[in-house]
Amino acid sequence: MYRFFLKRIFDLFIALLVLILTSPLVLVTYIILKIVNNGDAFFFQQRPGLHGKPFFIVKFKTMRDARDKNGRLLPDKDRLTAVGKLVRKLSIDELPQLLNVMKGDMSLIGPRPLLMDYLPLYSDFQKRRNEVKPGITGWAQVNGRNSISWEQKFALDVWYVDNMSLAVDFNILIMTVLKVLKASDINSSNEVPMPRFTGNN
Repeated sequence: MYRFFLKRIFDLFIALLVLILTSPLVLVTYIILKIVNNGDAFFFQQRPGLHGKPFFIVKFKTMRDARDKNGRLLPDKDRLTAVGKLVRKLSIDELPQLLNVMKGDMSLIGPRPLLMDYLPLYSDFQKRRNEVKPGITGWAQVNGRNSISWEQKFALDVWYVDNMSLAVDFNILIMTVLKVLKASDINSSNEVPMPRFTGNN
């Protein structure tokens, strides 16, 4: 019942409530990033959703589009702005994904949507993370986030798939709020994202 019906109601209620409560913060962040990034406040990227079906995730843009003399994007750490660093630290960059939740591409709670490039690299076990909608936060995020290995992340994601319930989702939501307030489990530099997943070999 929860997985197929009540979870969607839970998502819509919480997402709408958070959007209303954070709307002043979202507006201020939008204006500042619009200025800092010379017009681009949002970042759109195709990610795999339920059963691997692609959708476009939306986040606040925290990096400039600076390129080298050959036209290639500079490393992430060289493109991350001071404002972007703060936005990431406070997890404000994730707030626009509430629109993905409202649309139905994502859930509040679920395995994080990774890159489309990773899909062919998954083992049969790891593919099970796509049996549910991806989430803004999830069991792996409240149990290590960027400080744990890919193997640990996938194991936690599949655990969630097998144990999804209102009680589990509510627990993850509370743990997420506490971790955001403490800005914990983020890479110590807070500049370099999780290394790319390269498969199981």
